[in-house]
Amino acid sequence: MQSILSIQSHVVYGYVGNKAATYPLQALGYDVWPINTVQFSNHTGYKKWQGEIFSASHIKNLAQGIIDIGQADKCVAILSGYMGSKDICEAVQSIVTNFKAINPKIMYLCDPVIGNNNCYVKPEVLDFFKNNLQADIITPNHYEAETLSGMQIIDYSSLVKISDFFIKLNIKIIIITGVKLEHNKNNLCTFISDGQDNYLIENKKYNFDWPLNGTGDLLSALYLGYYLKSKNMANALQNALFYMQKVMDNTYALKAKEPQVTSAKYESINDDDLPSLIRVKRL
Repeated sequence: MQSILSIQSHVVYGYVGNKAATYPLQALGYDVWPINTVQFSNHTGYKKWQGEIFSASHIKNLAQGIIDIGQADKCVAILSGYMGSKDICEAVQSIVTNFKAINPKIMYLCDPVIGNNNCYVKPEVLDFFKNNLQADIITPNHYEAETLSGMQIIDYSSLVKISDFFIKLNIKIIIITGVKLEHNKNNLCTFISDGQDNYLIENKKYNFDWPLNGTGDLLSALYLGYYLKSKNMANALQNALFYMQKVMDNTYALKAKEPQVTSAKYESINDDDLPSLIRVKRL
């Protein structure tokens, strides 16, 4: 069984971070090794929570423990999400370096979490991502892609320019979520590029009465899981978004405040049921 090291936050109640990522990846047949950067009663969007933030040394020691018992060579991918400090960013980067020294084929997916419409991380975290973003796959949202690249997303050509910016940083696949284009402001899209091929997938919109957290964590996990199976960047995104919509549909129907991550079966899908790809021409 292939193993995935997932370095993210953990909550007792709800589905963000490792709670959003672990079950879907297990359902896809992976052995998930979660390292929790925090352990909270619930995510901070509830305004009240209990728990602890773990230190960078604690996180590095847990990863080193896997190396010490000779299991690191079983790891095929590393997944990371929200990071609360520069120390945590550096710890994750160090872990990726150490694991890739053992298995250079390890795929690292980094979700460079900064914010949605404004920056809610510490300036040191934003600075780290602007100057030290190293990953095989990244999954920024619209705001994060603009902030990290210093470019504005307006149309198809601007998306391609931004993807080229990240490709020059040696990132292999760029996924930009929640894309709003000037000519189609009423819809959201997801964009993907490997520097050669570029695709858009239009997403179903939901009008929740509350902010829904954890969707980015779920998408990153699903994409990584499907990409490792197919090595086809576009098909992996189609599969990931198919199940994202399943989870969102179920969450909306129940009027739940947490994404219903365990409500989907994450089985194989008939290609005819997958969301359509829109090819974006290069400049």
